[in-house]
Amino acid sequence: MGLALALAERGYGLTEPNPRVGCVITDASGRLIGCGHTQRAGGPHAEVMALRMARAAGHDLAGATAYVTLEPCAHHGRTPPCADALVDARLGRVVAALTDPFPQVAGQGLARLAAAGIRVEQGLGAIEAREQNIGFLSRVLRQRPWVRLKVAASLDGRTALENGASQWITAEAARADGHAWRRRASAVLTGVGTVLDDDPRLDVRLVPTPRQPMRVVVDAPLRTPTTARLLAAPGAVRLYTSADAATQAGWLAAVRARPDAAAVELVHLPGGPNGKVDLAAMLTDLASQGVNELHLEAGERLNGSFVREGLVDEFLVYLAPKVLGLGRGMWHWGPLASLDQAVELEWTEVRPVGADLCLRARPRGRLAGWHGPSGA
Repeated sequence: MGLALALAERGYGLTEPNPRVGCVITDASGRLIGCGHTQRAGGPHAEVMALRMARAAGHDLAGATAYVTLEPCAHHGRTPPCADALVDARLGRVVAALTDPFPQVAGQGLARLAAAGIRVEQGLGAIEAREQNIGFLSRVLRQRPWVRLKVAASLDGRTALENGASQWITAEAARADGHAWRRRASAVLTGVGTVLDDDPRLDVRLVPTPRQPMRVVVDAPLRTPTTARLLAAPGAVRLYTSADAATQAGWLAAVRARPDAAAVELVHLPGGPNGKVDLAAMLTDLASQGVNELHLEAGERLNGSFVREGLVDEFLVYLAPKVLGLGRGMWHWGPLASLDQAVELEWTEVRPVGADLCLRARPRGRLAGWHGPSGA
C-alpha cells in the first residue's frame, strides 16, 4: 500500500478532476507483478495500468492481490468499470484504502468484487489516501473545493512593506515548495488588488508539471487590465465579477483580441448590496467546473474575507527569519470582541524549507464526518 500511495502522488497536476489513485498487484506468493497510477481524465485508471503491466510480463493474475488507494470504480464513465476488470482477471483479494463517495461508486465497486468471490479489505492507508484526495472528497461530499490559503510572510506576519514591495520575503526553496502546492491544485485564485499590484502569472514554473492549473480572479468592478500577464495562454482563466453586461462585453472583447490570450470566461456573481462577489457561490460554481483543490494566493483583504466567511480549509504559511515592522498583513478581518471568537486551528505540519519555515494548520474539526479509516 505504501508503494500504491507513492504511485498516486504521480497524479498531482495530471488526473483532475478525477482522484489520484495508485495500484499495486502482487501474486499469490506476495511478489510484485504490476503497478500503475491513474492517467489523465479519459485515460486508464490505476487498476488497468497495473493489470496491463502484469499481463505484459506474462504473469498469472488468478488469486493475486491488488492494493489500491481508492475503491475501484463501478460505473461506465469515460472508461469501463475497474471493478469489472479486476473480476475478469480472477483476483483473489483487493485491499482498498478508502471507499469512493462518488454517487455512482459509493461502495458498489467493493460490493461487486465481493459478489464475485473476491476477498475485500479496506482501511489500510486510509489517512494518507484521504490527504492525497482531500480536494476530490471535498467536491463530492460538500460540493465545493478544498480551499488552501497560502501566504509568505516575515516572522512578524508581514507579507509586504507598506509601499507594497514583497519580492522576495521568503527564499527560493520556499517559493519552489509553494509552486509544488500550486501544481497539485485544480485552480489558483487571487484578487484584483494583487493583479494590479504585482501583475502575477499565477502559473507553475519552479517545478515540473504536466498541465497548468486554472487561474481564477475575484474582481467585482472588473478592473483587471486586459494586458495582465495571467490572461495569457497556456491554461484557462475564470474571472468572477459583479460588473454590468456592457462592461463585461467590452472587457472580454479586448482580452480576446490579444494574440496570446488564454481561454477566458467571465462569471457574474454579485454578492449583495455592496456589489462584491459572492464567495460561497463562487466555490459552488468552481466545484461544478471540476475544481478539487483551490489554491488561494491573494492580498490581506480577500484573504480576510475568506477567513471571516469560514471558507478556508487549510492555512499554508511560509515564515521567513526576518522582521519587517510596519507593512501589510496576512489577512485583514475583525476586530473581534472576545478571544473566544478566534478561529481555532490544529497544526498538521511544521517543517523547515531551506532557510524558511513551513506551517500548515486547519480549522479545528474541519474533517468531522468525513471518511474514516473504514470508509464510514
